[in-house]
Amino acid sequence: MPLTASRALIRQTERWFVQRGVPTLIEGYGFVAHVLPRMLPFLALTALGSLTWLVPAPPGPYGRLLLLLAVAVLGVGGWLALTAFGRRAPRPTRVTTAALLAAYAALPALVPLLVVAGYGSERAEQVLRQPSGAAVASFAGAHLLAFVTAWLVTAYGLVPLTRRAVEDAVRDMRNSVKLQGRALPMLLFVTLFFFFTGELWQAMNRLTWWRMLLVVALFAAVTVLAAAARLRDEIGRVEQDLSQPRLNAACRETPLADVPLVEIVPDGALQARPLEARQVGNLLVGLAMRQLVQASLVGMGLFAFFMVLGAIVVDPATAEQWLGEPARPWVWLPELPAALPRAAVILAGFGSMYFAVTSMSDSEHRRQFFAPILEEVERTLAVRAVYLAVREVVLPPAPGQPGAPARSADQGG
Repeated sequence: MPLTASRALIRQTERWFVQRGVPTLIEGYGFVAHVLPRMLPFLALTALGSLTWLVPAPPGPYGRLLLLLAVAVLGVGGWLALTAFGRRAPRPTRVTTAALLAAYAALPALVPLLVVAGYGSERAEQVLRQPSGAAVASFAGAHLLAFVTAWLVTAYGLVPLTRRAVEDAVRDMRNSVKLQGRALPMLLFVTLFFFFTGELWQAMNRLTWWRMLLVVALFAAVTVLAAAARLRDEIGRVEQDLSQPRLNAACRETPLADVPLVEIVPDGALQARPLEARQVGNLLVGLAMRQLVQASLVGMGLFAFFMVLGAIVVDPATAEQWLGEPARPWVWLPELPAALPRAAVILAGFGSMYFAVTSMSDSEHRRQFFAPILEEVERTLAVRAVYLAVREVVLPPAPGQPGAPARSADQGG
């Protein structure tokens, strides 16, 4: 194949996958080659935060916190500066990886020992705010939690996924009139009746804000479970149209935009590659997050509607009749009963859950709300197919690996 490509093109496409929040689509995705280099800035900040116990904290009750904050600002600033100038962390070798992980694992025990050596045993307990043995255990737990969190966030691209979700939320807010105009009539048909029930108002009048947040979290958990079950089936049915026109459209505004696809797709279409379990999981996380963001925006519209409706309809006499007692005023707006914002939050949470589920099942809602999300998945999979085809040209598989050409009999040995 006369295709001209380079390793730089492969790396740029892999960075595109990372920026899209689907790093697991990178071929040969592994901890040492791909995850650890992106974890290093966070692990370095954690290590520096541990070493600050060796430095005398500024006076005052928040001296240690200010010192940690200064380290975090300097570390993040340095990392952003390196990123702005295009510097990439080199891929560590196995020896370097082992050394980095061993040094990180040794810090919880090393830091208390150095504090004891530098300050003395009596002063060390005041600096560490606990005995050195307990400090080792607490440091070890904190380091392990930080490492596991960094691994999960980095391995599945949760930071770029969150950034994309925020960008989608901003875009949806710009089109919020259209979104709310389509979603609110259907949701009000389901929820409006409950707003005028005295039982709901009595329950909300006795419900604390913490328990109300637990109810909202329960709605969110049901939404995620329903979305995960539904989206897993959807990913299996995503139509991977890998014809040349579709691939041309998918690769626009990507590093593969200038690749001559006529040389990659001489027969008219590429063959779809099966997805691994972790790749499906990565796509599921992205789809579920997108669904939650969209449902949250609809919930905000519902909350605003019920607050306005309550301010107009529910006067003190009506609230007292529904509650069976004089209504307690809301702290922020004493003219409104305290049960009103709680009722609005609960109904908005229920409506958001209902919206997220029906947008995936009902045919009309699916076309309006869910189809654009699936189109993004189809585009990502099309780019992955071109990436794999180009990668086989730039980095052909070694003999004996899947996809490697068979050796002829006259090659010997």
